[in-house]
Formats: sequence, C-alpha cells, structure tokens
Amino acid sequence: MLYKNIISVENLLIAWKEFVKGKRNRKDVCEFSLSLFENIIDVHNELLNKTYKHSNYEAFNISDPKPRNIHKATVKDRLLHHAVYRILYPFFDNKFVYDSYSCRNNKGTHKAMNRFRYFYRKVSKNNTKTVLVLKCDIKKFFASIDHQILLNILSRHIKDKNVVWLLEKIIKSFDSGTDGKGLPLGNLTSQLFVNIYMNEFDQFMKHRLKIKYYIRYADDFVILNQDKDILKLLLSKISQFLTQNLELNLHPQKVSIKTFSSGIDFLGFVHFSHYRVLRTTTKKRMIKKIMKNKDKPQVIQSYLGLMKHGDCFELREKIKTTVLNSSY
Repeated sequence: MLYKNIISVENLLIAWKEFVKGKRNRKDVCEFSLSLFENIIDVHNELLNKTYKHSNYEAFNISDPKPRNIHKATVKDRLLHHAVYRILYPFFDNKFVYDSYSCRNNKGTHKAMNRFRYFYRKVSKNNTKTVLVLKCDIKKFFASIDHQILLNILSRHIKDKNVVWLLEKIIKSFDSGTDGKGLPLGNLTSQLFVNIYMNEFDQFMKHRLKIKYYIRYADDFVILNQDKDILKLLLSKISQFLTQNLELNLHPQKVSIKTFSSGIDFLGFVHFSHYRVLRTTTKKRMIKKIMKNKDKPQVIQSYLGLMKHGDCFELREKIKTTVLNSSY
C-alpha cells in the first residue's frame, strides 16, 4: 500500500464522485464544488508536502434508535476520508474473518441473521439438540477505541510510514473526552478502523479459542454451543482478552446465556428455532416513521422490504391496509 496511491489526484477525484452522491444540494458541498479542481489540487499538495491538518468537527445529536452524538467533519476532510477508505478497505477486507458482517461489501445484517439461523441448524443437529447462545455487547464501543493500540495494529500491517502518518492525523483529530480514545461516529474511516481494531478479537476467537459458531456485527457478537459451562469459560477468556489487549469492556447488562428456543434478540429481530420476529422497540419505531413518511414511497418500501426478512406477514398487511390505506 503506497501513500502516493491515496493522495493521487485521480484517487481524490474518484473519492469526490463517491462522496458527493446524494449530497450535491448541501450548502457546504456546493461551496466546495464551486472551485472543485483547485480544492482537490490544494488537498493533494498539502498531503504531498505533509502540511495537511484535519479540521475540527461539528457536533450534533440524533436519537434514532437511541441517543447518539455525531461528529461531522468538513467537506475537505470527508473527501480525504473517502480517498483513504478506497485504498485501505480492499487491503484490510481480505484479512477479516468470514463471520464479521458490519460495514463490509456483500455482508450486512440480513446475511448475518441468515448465518445465525444456519449455525442454529448445525449446532442443534437439525433441531434435535438444545442450543445455547452467549450474546455480548461492548460498552461505549466507539468512544473506547484506544488511539495508540489502533495505530500499533495499523503499523503492523502497513509498511509505508507516510500512510501511517496520515492515518494518525485522522485518528487523533478526535477525542471522546477520555484522553487518547474514541472515534467519531460520523467518519467513513471510523467504520473501517473499528473493524481493523476488532479483527484482533476475531482472530483470537477463531484461531486461538477455535470457536466455530461465532458471528460479530460491530460491537454485538454471539456464540452458539450445546454446553453452558463451555460458554461460561469462553466468556471469562473473552472478557480478559478485550480488557488486556484492546482496553474494551463488555456491557454488564447486555451479556447473556440463553437457549435459542427462548428467543435471542439479535440485530433488530428476536430469533426462535423456526422463525424470527421484529423486536417490539423496532416495530414501534418503524410504524412511527412510516406514519411520518406517508408521502415517501421509498421509505415505506424499505421498511416493507425489511419485514420480508422475518415472520412479519400480519404486520406488513396491517401497515398496507390500516396504516397506509394503500395497495403497496
């Protein structure tokens, strides 16, 4: 991986085309695009001369589905994030384990849920054995990513020191309030950085602990097994590795060992042996959004599409007839 590939004018122009999709009418994007080529040349020269400095973030809050603090970078910085992502993503994606599903091409929540169901069939011997699921969540995930640990991981994989210099500029441009920790939720690069960070954990799970039935989506992960004692032992090892190697902690209220048949809440659905349904909070939030967007068919179609991935026939019909009073 070469620094010149990231900072090339060609890569910056392609990154701009990717970044600007759906954003052309935004004020800050319009202002940047008025002198687009000059601005791209300026970014290129700053990177070439290593005078580039990341700007401050604009902070704002969202509450969907839970309160989150988003940090938005300037157009110039977000353009650079896209340029970096274009080169780094394919390089690192090949290093990731198969069963990591967050923010990866040809992965996502639906494939993770289908894999979860497939694992259940395997572990249950086609529904003839009881299956237990260890489900874990990492506490304050993005805010807890340690900058130096992340840079050490990146340095092991990237030999070009100029690339590491640039990544350090991006990583250290943000601080969650705890010195030297945190990644901004609004950055495209953050999605990749957390996968690189958690790949250390994935490799530990697959190659050190030899866990076969393991799925991770961002900071949410599950392990399936027939033996509760094995899962308890694994939980202790997992907690120890996360704390000692990545300075991450499991959320004490979001760790559980339950039978699959009792219903496992994973990725917005509650999963049972033969079916899955939307979790109640997801259902309520979805109906609320549909009511607010009755005049936006694409929003409604996206939710109807989501329901196709679970046993939601009655809910879909209710929305079509009662809520929408239409023939979607």
